[in-house]
Amino acid sequence: MRLRLGLLFVLLAIVLPTAAFAQDALPDLGGRTVTVAVENAYPPFNMIDETSGEGVGWDYDTINEICARLNCTPEYIQTSWDSMLLSVANGEFDIAADGITITEERAQSVDFSIGYVAVSQVLLTKIGEARFDTVAEFVANPDLVIGTQIGTTNYNTATQLVDESRIQAFDQFGVAVQALINGDVDAVIIDSTAGQGYVGENADQVVAMNESIQSDELGFAFPKGSDLVEPWNAALQSMMADDTLTLINARWFAPVLPDLGGRTVTVAVENAYPPFNMIDETSGEGVGWDYDTINEICARLNCTPEYVQTSWDSMLLSVANGEFDVAADGITITEERAQSVDFSMGYISVDQVLLTKIGEDRFSTVQEFVDNPELVIGTQIGTTNYNTATQLVDESRIQAFDQFGVAVQALINGDVDAVIIDSTAGQGYVGENADQVVAMNESIQSDLLGFAFPKGSDLVAGFNAALQSMIQDGTLEKINGTWFAPAGM
Repeated sequence: MRLRLGLLFVLLAIVLPTAAFAQDALPDLGGRTVTVAVENAYPPFNMIDETSGEGVGWDYDTINEICARLNCTPEYIQTSWDSMLLSVANGEFDIAADGITITEERAQSVDFSIGYVAVSQVLLTKIGEARFDTVAEFVANPDLVIGTQIGTTNYNTATQLVDESRIQAFDQFGVAVQALINGDVDAVIIDSTAGQGYVGENADQVVAMNESIQSDELGFAFPKGSDLVEPWNAALQSMMADDTLTLINARWFAPVLPDLGGRTVTVAVENAYPPFNMIDETSGEGVGWDYDTINEICARLNCTPEYVQTSWDSMLLSVANGEFDVAADGITITEERAQSVDFSMGYISVDQVLLTKIGEDRFSTVQEFVDNPELVIGTQIGTTNYNTATQLVDESRIQAFDQFGVAVQALINGDVDAVIIDSTAGQGYVGENADQVVAMNESIQSDLLGFAFPKGSDLVAGFNAALQSMIQDGTLEKINGTWFAPAGM
């Protein structure tokens, strides 16, 4: 089944949400140009794409999103690492973005943003390395040489591990990794995130050891007293709050996938909320986005999903009581619900819209619907759509149903005048009733969807890691392509 879908994906493989966060709460920089120092040699933070010749990476995606929220224009300037922080301190650049570790020493000459990620320092080794299995064994062998980049915290850590005579420093980490491949050094000390980038580029030759040497927090660097620090922090915080930063991380930082040992995971589904879940009329089996996504998650985590059909009105309470391991039903993440269940990272952002009958001429906008006291809105009880309906009209004008399918049928029958629903599910019902109902283009409200778990569930981290890996390798985009089609296709 392929459904028409007019929505904004927050999945990075498709489109990042720009300025989706309440912009009124963020400073407006008036289109100001912000000069950004990048090395373009520190994957996955920044690098040159071999196909396009353009700079890409975590820094680019994050700063582009920050500037979209703050109304600024980033101007990226390739700069060597050894002079970068000094140049920023001297005011030659507005900001430096290069996976920079926040240290007290550096904070004497530059200001830092809030930390956006904590990373471990690790050793990269050649595949098949047999002379050492641990950092301690490396340190204990005086014949072994460690490579790193000059002027980094990794270099500083190396000096704490071994004598400087055993350290070989390079201008760029890429050169250090090539020296490892060539056998000129025996290991490279590097931040785990950047290490993953170099492992990805040389997967047949190098590997990162699992042992963490030291954990560091990374941030953006600014000239002392910069007026950009506060707005930058506000934008970063907004991106953390709406999960945009999580999704950018998912694209560029490879997650560690746990092995659940074949564990059975009970999954509550309604089987009445297309395209997320429904019963296929031909096979009688459950199908939909939820099934494809959770099957793939369990394939990666080594678990077995057991789908249990459950009514929506009791689903979240049952999950909160531990009756199910996870609920999958296009569930909006809200602060109120997060008091009783834990949520996965948001996997999609959808708009709430009105479904109407084809040919409806009494209203053409949401406001016209709201202003007509004779019009009745239908929705499903216990949903965020119901809550939104109560913000639009008096409850006397709301008719709630146990399932959205019944609400849509009431619309077709003329028992209600519109149905408020998430755009994804709305397009599902439009697909099933394309000759009778249509979704209005106007968005009422944008919501982030996620999977729900019992409080404290050990599955949350695993599901998030699997979702991140599916975003990174394009699998989630393919599943979206099966069930969600852009408007006009």
